[in-house]
Amino acid sequence: MRLLPAGAAAIGLLVPALPASADPVESGPWTSYSPSFDVQERGCGDVSDLTFRLTCSTGSGDQRAERRYATYSSGTRQFEGYFKISSLAGSRISLKQTFKTTGPFFMLAVERGGRLYAVHGGTTIATGATVGTTVRVNTVHVVGSTHRTYINGSLKHTVASESGSFYDKFGAYRTDSGQGPATVQWSGIRFWRK
Repeated sequence: MRLLPAGAAAIGLLVPALPASADPVESGPWTSYSPSFDVQERGCGDVSDLTFRLTCSTGSGDQRAERRYATYSSGTRQFEGYFKISSLAGSRISLKQTFKTTGPFFMLAVERGGRLYAVHGGTTIATGATVGTTVRVNTVHVVGSTHRTYINGSLKHTVASESGSFYDKFGAYRTDSGQGPATVQWSGIRFWRK
């Protein structure tokens, strides 16, 4: 059994998660599905299966290595994935996005040092996403109501959602204030709906 330092739970410290067959967060019934996706490589972005790299340190331009999944516009959708940062010489790299077709909606990013935060608003979501640590991410999106983010199975962030068309993205994407290089490995990607 692994013991956490005193106060670790209170500050949102991440404990390495194992990419096993985790159940969806929140009660169901959930139906598993497999949406189609496109690979996006721009600037110095490089995608090799589930490894996403930004190979340059530029702080400008469109630098991205991502998967962009099919658009949805109704119901409740859940994404699950595990990421492990293999290297991060840069900082402020977006890892997971729930994007509205008219523009950004929710972006989960990481700073060098391991702080996970919401790009819009800057709210700290968790800490401890350091190089070599595996982190489980679930987002539950009720279109027209709420968007909730779970880290290692614990609810960490909730934001209101308007109606519209949305899609999930993950990988490595330079935020406006960020820069590479970075290498992120994703695994255990699953989707559910209800």
